[in-house]
Amino acid sequence: MSYSLVFHPAVREDVAALTKAVRERVRRAIETRLTVDPARWGRPLRGTLAGTWKLRVGDWRVVYAIRGDEVVVLAIKHRSMVYDEVRDRT
Repeated sequence: MSYSLVFHPAVREDVAALTKAVRERVRRAIETRLTVDPARWGRPLRGTLAGTWKLRVGDWRVVYAIRGDEVVVLAIKHRSMVYDEVRDRT
């Protein structure tokens, strides 16, 4: 099954803050993993973020939700700040 990608509007700002090398690694991970089998590659989050998933790309996290055949990317942030900031986007 192939999944389509939908990005939260604030993800544009997240991507702009990344270096070119990190941006490419994250892009490649999203395209090769989340469009193919997001539940296999990600880990479900718990607590207040239950219902969302994370994909680890080095020290960076891609937080997303799986809705049918869509993957909604909510945030791409450094691991030290992603979970506090993503609560506002869900």
